[in-house]
Amino acid sequence: MNVKEVVDRIIAACNTPPLEKTCDQLMAGDWDCEVTGIVTTFMATIEVIQDAIAKGANLIITHEPTYYTGWDQTDWLLDDEVYLRKQQLLTENRINIWRFHDRMHFYNPDLIYFGLNKELNWEQYRLPGNVCYAVPRTTVAEVARFLKQKLNVNAVQIVGKRDTKVERVGVLVGGSSLGIFSEQSPMELMRDNDLDVLVCGEILEWTLCAYVRDAAQLGLNRALIILGHNRSEEVGMKYLTEWLMPLLPGIPVHFSEAGEPFTYV
Repeated sequence: MNVKEVVDRIIAACNTPPLEKTCDQLMAGDWDCEVTGIVTTFMATIEVIQDAIAKGANLIITHEPTYYTGWDQTDWLLDDEVYLRKQQLLTENRINIWRFHDRMHFYNPDLIYFGLNKELNWEQYRLPGNVCYAVPRTTVAEVARFLKQKLNVNAVQIVGKRDTKVERVGVLVGGSSLGIFSEQSPMELMRDNDLDVLVCGEILEWTLCAYVRDAAQLGLNRALIILGHNRSEEVGMKYLTEWLMPLLPGIPVHFSEAGEPFTYV
C-alpha cells in the first residue's frame, strides 16, 4: 500500500465533509512510495524522524506542523540551514510526512479527546459534547497533580487558588484555549457551563488567564490549569495507533513521543 492509498483510507474513515482549505497535506515525500511502517506523533521533530528510521517506518503521521508555521509554509526557508538539513535527513531516508490535524478534530468523537479520555479514564465523566466533565469532588491542586502524573507534565501552571473546589471541569486542548473563533469563547465556555476549573493547552495572559485571575480575586470558584500545547494533545497521537491498526492491516504502526520542548530552571 502506498502513501496515497494509506491517506485515502484514513480520510474515508473520518467521514468528514470535504475541506476546501486544510493543513492535512503531504509535507514531505512521494504519494507513490510504498509504506513500510507508520509512526504517529505530535510533531515530526528531528528525534522523531530518527526514531521512525530506527523502527523501519517511512511514513510519519504528525498532528502539528513540520516547518514551523501553521500552514507549513516553506518559501521563507529555502536558504535556511535548519530546513535544508531536515530535508536532507528526510530525503536520504525516503521519509514521508503527512499531517493529520483538521480531520482529527472534526471526527466525532474528536480523536485527540478520544485519546485524552482513554489516558485519563474520564469518558465516564464526560458531559454531552467533547469538552466538559462532571468529576468526583476534588480540588484544583489534586486535579493538577493527577494530570501531571498521567500526562507526564514537567511543570503545571495554575491560575487561581489551589484549594478551589472542583466538580465541573472543562478541557480545551492545544490552542483551542486561545479562542479559535473568538477570543472570548473560552470564557463563555466557563460561564455558560458553570465550570470550576478549565484545563487548557495554551494561554494568552491578557484573555482567559486575566478573566480567571479576576474571578478568583473576586472570590468566585474559578481556576485554570495550564498543561502546554504538547502535553494536552500528544496523548491523542498515542491512541491514534489503535484507531489506525484495523484500517491498515499488515502495516506496522508505532507511536513516537515528541515530548514537550521545555526544560525548567
